[in-house]
Amino acid sequence: MAEKRNIFLIGPMGAGKSTIGRQLAQQLNMIFYDTDQEIERSTGADISWVFDVEGEEGFRQREEKIVNLLTEKQGIVLATGGGAINSRETRNRLSARGVVIYLETTIEKQLARTQRDKKRPLLRSGGGSRRSLEKLAMERNPLYEEIADFTVQTDQQSAKVVASQIIEQLK
Repeated sequence: MAEKRNIFLIGPMGAGKSTIGRQLAQQLNMIFYDTDQEIERSTGADISWVFDVEGEEGFRQREEKIVNLLTEKQGIVLATGGGAINSRETRNRLSARGVVIYLETTIEKQLARTQRDKKRPLLRSGGGSRRSLEKLAMERNPLYEEIADFTVQTDQQSAKVVASQIIEQLK
């Protein structure tokens, strides 16, 4: 049964990992975690501040530790940060400790979903949002595909519908 397995959501920013993760956890009566929220809780600062002070490398080290701690739990739904999969150790842990679901979305949908979000450090850096998202997609999409047990397209459906689709796939 799906309730006994960890469910890990991966994918780019704006794919709906947190929103869909909350829906999934609610429908399956599981505990939901979000790596970014856990990093903010443990540091007492928001993600942007952590990026500003420690850089992306420092943030990724924190993220790797949080993913390791959370994936040791049982029966959770975890929404990872979009770049969590950059770490080979994180990819291995996710693959070994639960069902990995790649929430796939288009650049257009990412732009629409993130345009007013000021808490995304990788979009604040130069080069423009579209160019940044395209570059991240080229680097990360193969890694998402590499570890995904299955992929779900999130562009056209509500979080509730996507969560129901995931539950069907898990059966």
